[in-house]
Amino acid sequence: MDRLERYRQIIRQLLTSHANLESGNSDSDVECQLVFDTEHDHYQVLDVGWSGLKRIYNCFIHLDIKDSKIWIQRNMTEANLAQELVEMGIPKEDIILGLHPPYKRPYTGYGVA
Repeated sequence: MDRLERYRQIIRQLLTSHANLESGNSDSDVECQLVFDTEHDHYQVLDVGWSGLKRIYNCFIHLDIKDSKIWIQRNMTEANLAQELVEMGIPKEDIILGLHPPYKRPYTGYGVA
């Protein structure tokens, strides 16, 4: 399996795990959705639905693969997604913390893009 396909598989596994945790905490009218766009390499965990009269649409996790690196674009969970990716076999230099400004990335211990 090539590196890109391996990264896709690891991301799907990671997000599925987090979606399963999230769906257990969710209101019955709120659906936890997994979005896997393998053509453009965008991956998200969303809550979509209604809580009473209030519309719910939240993106909790957003990861991208750009230039053979995994970009963490959004993480609204308490999980350390970068560390989980490392534990799943992704080298630190292939993980970009896109949610941090570029000037901070060299100090994170992860890739800088």
